Amino acid sequence: MHVKKNSKTDKIDPLQQLGEDLRALRKAQSMTLADLAEASGRSVSFLSKIERAQARPSVTALQEIAEALGVPVGWFFETDGPAPAEERPYIVRADRRRKLTYSGLSGTDYMGCEDHLLSASLDRQLAMGISTYEAGGSTGDDLYTHEGEEAGMVLKGEIELTLDETVFYLKTGDSFSFSADIPHRYHNPGKVEAQIVWANTPVSLKR
Repeated sequence: MHVKKNSKTDKIDPLQQLGEDLRALRKAQSMTLADLAEASGRSVSFLSKIERAQARPSVTALQEIAEALGVPVGWFFETDGPAPAEERPYIVRADRRRKLTYSGLSGTDYMGCEDHLLSASLDRQLAMGISTYEAGGSTGDDLYTHEGEEAGMVLKGEIELTLDETVFYLKTGDSFSFSADIPHRYHNPGKVEAQIVWANTPVSLKR
């Protein structure tokens, strides 16, 4: 990620940051500019200009784009003001984690599951996140697949990891890794909250 800084204030160029965040999120959801244009009702040219920091979208336009990508419009803004320029490409403070949503979903709360991004950017080959599961929460009743590889560790509680037809029961401190083209599912069978930290490559927000 190559973010320009204002030489006078040493702050990140907000237009370029918006464009890079938009491009990374779009690609993480395997969407082309044409796909996003169709879903948002905005032209390919306009979207391309935003990604190249050559257009200033209105709040309405950004809301439509965010809705098409399945994220709240706040995804594109720092909730506590801009992060320090030297940190933004590399560091995510605990109070600045972005809540993840997935293509076709506005959220996963209905499954008793919540994901937050730990990586500073989606515009890389690997993403790391943290998932919290309520008692009985899961990634859904069905198994899902995606490209690449997935690995992680149970931070607290217990997790039932299903890989194809095999079910593994994991406790705090246990770790896992597998090819993500194996149908899989996460479920918290316990009576208390469970949490895992995970990484996958390449970056994918499709479920």
